[in-house]
Amino acid sequence: MEFFHQRTHIDFIGNRYKFFAVSGIITILSVVVLAVRGLNYGIEFTGGNVTQITYEKPVAIHEVRLDAEKTASKDAGIQQFTGTNTFTIRIKGEGEGSAESVDKFLAELQAARPDNKFRIDQKDYVGPAVGKHLFRQALLAIVLSLLGIVVYVAFRFNNLVWGLAGVLSLVHDVLFLFAFYSFMRSEFNLTLVAAILTLAGYSINDTIVVFDRMREKMRIYRKENLGQVINQSMNETLSRTVITVLTVLIAVVALYIFGGPVIHDFAMGMTWGTILGCYSSVAIAAPLVYQFEVGHGERAAEGSAPAAGDLPPAPSPSEAPKGPQSSRAERRRRNK
Repeated sequence: MEFFHQRTHIDFIGNRYKFFAVSGIITILSVVVLAVRGLNYGIEFTGGNVTQITYEKPVAIHEVRLDAEKTASKDAGIQQFTGTNTFTIRIKGEGEGSAESVDKFLAELQAARPDNKFRIDQKDYVGPAVGKHLFRQALLAIVLSLLGIVVYVAFRFNNLVWGLAGVLSLVHDVLFLFAFYSFMRSEFNLTLVAAILTLAGYSINDTIVVFDRMREKMRIYRKENLGQVINQSMNETLSRTVITVLTVLIAVVALYIFGGPVIHDFAMGMTWGTILGCYSSVAIAAPLVYQFEVGHGERAAEGSAPAAGDLPPAPSPSEAPKGPQSSRAERRRRNK
């Protein structure tokens, strides 16, 4: 299945400095947003109260949220157990004052609907020590996943630079998603940590597809201009990349529309993150590999030769460079 009816000839390598400039602006803006606004941590990271209540009569969750907005704790997080009148209410706060504010909130919530009483099923308090522990664990999970990706990509492509290029584009995406949640004042909780890790997995998978085609082409066209080889590799995978992105977007937009307010932030972040992940795979990761190879690698002599244009037809099998299988066959023949 092809998205484009005709083959594209986009000069990704020739325009790499423009892409680097755009990504540099995105990175700087992301750092500024994070420095100015910070993250709106959820109770998993700051501590707070989790209360479970059950109404006597059926009531919709949006009605409970409207009641909650009329109280002093307007930012209370409310979730409903599907098919029941039971709700979970999460309110941030620390210490004894936190318990008092929760009692006041419940009294105000009950006063808003006097004809429908509710009972308190459970009240739990999450202390700040637990929150700090969870924050360290979440941060450690993100850092270790990035390190693991560096090792995996470097091992798969037998080149540490390819791994670093992939992770730099990945950090670019993750930093943007942090800044996006900071700008939107979304409650940063474990669900959003899951969104960041999901985006990291999606983005690096997209990058590896592009890298695979580049490696395949570089083995065949060893004497051709590296920019042409990478350009053609990315143009050949562009249709697949666009189709994959559109498929993922359909899923996350459907989650945003039909999934309810609880996963709005997750779906919204994944929507923008998927688009940026696609951009970084073709506009950042691959051009970074080219930049290193031209500047420091074995093909440094190519300099800034023209990168656009079609490659000549692939050499016949007899002219192609010998791969690992032929080398092993030669070794077996010599050992006989």
